[in-house]
Amino acid sequence: MTQQARPFNIVIVGQSGRLQYEAVLFAASLRARSPGFAGRLFVAEPQPGALWPGDPRLTNPQVREALHALGAEILPFESRHFGADYPYGNKIECLAALPAGEPFVFFDSDTLVLDELTEVPFDFARPSASLRCEGTWPQIELYGPGYTETWRSLYDKFGLDFESSLDPAWPEEFWRHYLYFNAGFFYHEDPQAFGQRFLDYALAIRDDAPEALVCQSLDPWLDQVALPLVIHSFGGGRDALPEGWLDGKTTCHYRLFPLLYAREDDRVVEVLEAVAAPNKIKKVLKQYEPMKRMIYQGRGAKVRALFEGQPLPRKEQALRNRLKREGFWMR
Repeated sequence: MTQQARPFNIVIVGQSGRLQYEAVLFAASLRARSPGFAGRLFVAEPQPGALWPGDPRLTNPQVREALHALGAEILPFESRHFGADYPYGNKIECLAALPAGEPFVFFDSDTLVLDELTEVPFDFARPSASLRCEGTWPQIELYGPGYTETWRSLYDKFGLDFESSLDPAWPEEFWRHYLYFNAGFFYHEDPQAFGQRFLDYALAIRDDAPEALVCQSLDPWLDQVALPLVIHSFGGGRDALPEGWLDGKTTCHYRLFPLLYAREDDRVVEVLEAVAAPNKIKKVLKQYEPMKRMIYQGRGAKVRALFEGQPLPRKEQALRNRLKREGFWMR
């Protein structure tokens, strides 16, 4: 079945603070750069409750107005397990509010759409996620369990075949040998089934972790620990989506604006500034200080000039440290 014959939905999380402005920028880039997208764009909004000390909803009425004008549907969902203590859990719990049986793609809100999403060769029956990541988990201790023992304990916990998840192109005890993703995007044919398993696995790991995880922190890594297990359980994997589409030609997960201007290519900057230029978008985005200063007041161009002609640090943390030393760090 071709992608054009099977529309899919998109979901991002939007809530008070930074994410509400990122949601507007995402929606604006989707409409500008992917006119063929025929699905529904959901902005999942956590609702007030016992797990949120404040109101997590989209508090800016201009943000809500802009999202509606861009064709987004604000989708309320309840936080029953995570909330403020683990806000990354929003991407797990919001899936329960999506229409059952309709293919979906989840994107982190700090993503820019660069090109036509309907051309991406998704196979929604074989889920995958972002491979633009570093070996952030597990952190191996000198006398503790290694990568193999740690990951095998998780596959065994959920009755999954560990060996078939491994990448033989990389040596044992190197992080790339093991199935690991960034949770900046993921997709599947049914958000209800995927979301329930994601929730079940995440809670089981959080509340009853295998002994091999005794030295490991799960904050903020819980979603990225559970995600490869969920994807593997549904028959997906690292090779389910051809390289070069998401986190490449079609989308950019920029994370924070200083990082975008420091490391992304010229095309990303050009799309960002074109999408953010219309007055109806600008009047909303300028209310968020990093966007105002980086995009509209030229601070991003200064970041770009700082790194022009230089090799970027191999590790993201080193890049962040350089930006902080130079006084360009904003979030």
